[in-house]
Amino acid sequence: MNEIKILWVDDEIDMLKPHIMFLEKKNYNVTTANNGQDALELFDKENFDVVFLDENMPGLSGLEVLAEMKEKKSTVPIIMITKSEEEYIMEGAIGSKIADYLIKPVNPNQILLSLKKNLDHSRLISEKTTLDYQKEFRKISMDMSMVRTWEDWVDFYKRLIFWEMELENIEDQGMIEILESQKAEANSQFGKFIEKNYEDWYEPKADKPVLSHNVFRELVVPEIQKKQPILFVVIDNLRYDQWKSFEGAVSNHYKLEKEAAYYAILPTATQYARNAIFSGMTPLEMEKKFPQYWKNDVDDGGKNLYEAEFLTEHLKRLGLTALKQEYYKITNFAAGKKLVDNFKSLKNNDLTTIVYNFVDMLSHAKTEMDVVKELASNDKAYRSLTQSWFRNSPLLEIIQQAQQMGFKLIITTDHGTINVKNPSKVIGDRNTSLNLRYKTGRSLTYEDRDVYHVKDPKRIQLPTINMSSSYIFAKNDYFLAYVNNYNHYVSYYRNTYQHGGISLEEMIVPFLVFNPK
Repeated sequence: MNEIKILWVDDEIDMLKPHIMFLEKKNYNVTTANNGQDALELFDKENFDVVFLDENMPGLSGLEVLAEMKEKKSTVPIIMITKSEEEYIMEGAIGSKIADYLIKPVNPNQILLSLKKNLDHSRLISEKTTLDYQKEFRKISMDMSMVRTWEDWVDFYKRLIFWEMELENIEDQGMIEILESQKAEANSQFGKFIEKNYEDWYEPKADKPVLSHNVFRELVVPEIQKKQPILFVVIDNLRYDQWKSFEGAVSNHYKLEKEAAYYAILPTATQYARNAIFSGMTPLEMEKKFPQYWKNDVDDGGKNLYEAEFLTEHLKRLGLTALKQEYYKITNFAAGKKLVDNFKSLKNNDLTTIVYNFVDMLSHAKTEMDVVKELASNDKAYRSLTQSWFRNSPLLEIIQQAQQMGFKLIITTDHGTINVKNPSKVIGDRNTSLNLRYKTGRSLTYEDRDVYHVKDPKRIQLPTINMSSSYIFAKNDYFLAYVNNYNHYVSYYRNTYQHGGISLEEMIVPFLVFNPK
């Protein structure tokens, strides 16, 4: 370990010699100053790893020295030491981003603990996390073979996400690779589970999860009935781990009341899954009852242009016609800022619904733009980019205003997305749909092991383009690549984020209810 250099500033520094000798025996290099001005000069000249700073000194006070040091070198941890337990002093120091706060008289072990906490924090956490995951690894592998039900898969997926996010900041790449292999195996088993059970979920009395077309009736309406104004936010294409990445920003303003998960319907694509949320219908029912709103894959024009109309009709069927509600779709920053500026005008609404499209745009941009491919090169980077967007987005401003106005907040999504790595060859006629994670059409030729083939789409409530059309859904991290121009196709789409198929990331998605703090 490189020598750790400490600057200790105290107007009674001579009385601290036993502490300094204790640290020097532990191989720390301690430089001392007995006033703020000398301390600042030393701080300018040398690169210290940490500063111990007395709060109460003649001349420049500890808080004044702290402010100047933070302005000069903001990343150096500063540990404030004081005789006073006055709340305003603590608040001033904490507000200035001190690393720790110790009350005199301090003992050597307190000093040592604070040093380890601030200088070895990352290493200690990394080592502890690696050790904990090593213990958990075998249990996860054993438990995977015991997963039987849709509830089990929700719990198991959340467990994998927990460990993925615990491991993302450790230095042991080997542990991360082991977890990734566990996720791949889990997705393989999940694909088999869906293939075996998915059709049964459309039977009237089946034991089944909440699916996209039942989300509003089963999860949103019970909140509406509590007579509190609701902000209902559907963030397109949001995975469970992406939600966890910015959960803290929401919890500054809202207290989590309920965390659930539901299953996005197949195909896990916007025109199917999100239309199902707002209409309360399966795609087959939408096509039959609202042919003026529904478009099939091969039809020209936007596929999600009538969500507001679907929602209005849905509310009528639910007997909620007296509900004062408005719907907004945000597809760019300017539209988001406009809603921020006008949000106070929505204070009398019972239900305000917002569809926010950033995450979907991000996943498509990763496919099409080299710079985004670099920024979102893997799941960790993808989460980080989502977090950065959210913390600087109009959506967070909207949520802040909603909290001040007493709105209950509901956040969910229509489906997730997966980083595709392995191509699977497929052949279809010119009327075959273009999506990379599913295809619908006639006479499809494909690699059987890579897909779930539904010969009769009506069994899973999907419309057909013609009488002999069927659907195939890619499993695991496969993407469906045409044989023509195969190598170019594979190179272009490998390591991009896609949706429409079967994976934990695409199908198991969050539903969250919050009350304002």
